[in-house]
Amino acid sequence: MIIFVRRHLPESPRWQIMHGRQKEAEASISEIEEDVGRTKGELPPVDQSKELEIRPTEQIGYLALLKTLFQHYPSRAIYGGTLMITQSFLYNAIFFTYGLVLQFFFHVSPGNTPYYFLAFCAGNLLGPLTIGRLFDTIGRRKMIAGTYLVSGILLIITAQLFKAGALNAVTQTLCWSVIFFFASAGASSAYLTVSEIFPMEVRAKAIAVFFAIAQCFGAIAPVVYGSLIGDGSDPSKLFYGYLMGGAIMVVGGIVALVYGVNAEGQSLEDVATPLNAGRTGSTRAEGAGSPRAV
Repeated sequence: MIIFVRRHLPESPRWQIMHGRQKEAEASISEIEEDVGRTKGELPPVDQSKELEIRPTEQIGYLALLKTLFQHYPSRAIYGGTLMITQSFLYNAIFFTYGLVLQFFFHVSPGNTPYYFLAFCAGNLLGPLTIGRLFDTIGRRKMIAGTYLVSGILLIITAQLFKAGALNAVTQTLCWSVIFFFASAGASSAYLTVSEIFPMEVRAKAIAVFFAIAQCFGAIAPVVYGSLIGDGSDPSKLFYGYLMGGAIMVVGGIVALVYGVNAEGQSLEDVATPLNAGRTGSTRAEGAGSPRAV
């Protein structure tokens, strides 16, 4: 679907101007403004104080990326890394061992586990669809921290119910669906967060690097939880695993409260100034084009 959708989407003006394609950037901006203007009315002029002079950027290697992340944005690097690692660990730990839990502890035949996964996946999908917009209205820091903390606390509560034998296959699935209703929304925001809190020249590489780091931890999670499940004879081991997963998400929520960036309603340039940018005020370099594309 993306192959066909991509043909009808305008190219990013930021990407174009960053690669020296000034005319194409102006054309993209004009197309976007005309489309918005048809539904929202004439747009107000851009404040000249927001004007930037962007110089085309050469390819930035991974060493330069690491220097940018950890030397100039250390708290944001910790923030983004924590969000990605914690959500990846929890999701992989639960999702990739859920079939074993259903089979060993709730005696669901392997042929019937897909039905339970459908409910689990519904919770994953409904979270971002229904509360995703709140990350732009209530705010990034509050919503990211809230979804991580709520999902972590709910997991700890569910662990207690699991240990007490108060759950069956259906109620366990309902618990997971509710937990991941919040966790999936938070995880989705984590992917976007690591691509918006760093300068635009390194956005793509930043999300790639953090995703790779997170998957290293995500790959460990099923191994750890699989060993805790064992042959299903001792549910107390998995109980402690669930407590650990809940605690990890709580840590992610606390880090979001401390290091979170209030990026809602702001342009990317306000969140993180481009590496090769300079404020120009009411003046701009010859041939720079209109303020909106500069």
